[in-house]
Amino acid sequence: MRVVLRSKIHRAWVTDANPDYVGSILIDQDLMDKIDLWNFEKVLVCDVTNGNRFETYAIAGERGSGVCSVQGAAARLSSKGDCLIIMSFEVTEEPIDPQMILVDEENRFVEYLEGAKNVQQVH
Repeated sequence: MRVVLRSKIHRAWVTDANPDYVGSILIDQDLMDKIDLWNFEKVLVCDVTNGNRFETYAIAGERGSGVCSVQGAAARLSSKGDCLIIMSFEVTEEPIDPQMILVDEENRFVEYLEGAKNVQQVH
């Protein structure tokens, strides 16, 4: 068994950081659907802006809102305006084709990515 990347939102932008919420990361439901990310699924979040990495769980935000709100204790690790990579993983015996998307500065879908084949800089 191996742990492999199953899905990724590349270069999402933090729209809010709220330490007073119970916890999680709130993500636009449209983006979650594009990468088959479930409500309450565990995610690894990498903050490109400051280098912090943390695990939490995803909660579906309003469709089409562009929301990407870091909440609870993790809000101390990211700030509004930070750039994130949000990933989920799967334990499997077989190779899988991860669903990876690139979003723009307003967290709107731009394109699907093809992993290692994408060698040019994005954003």
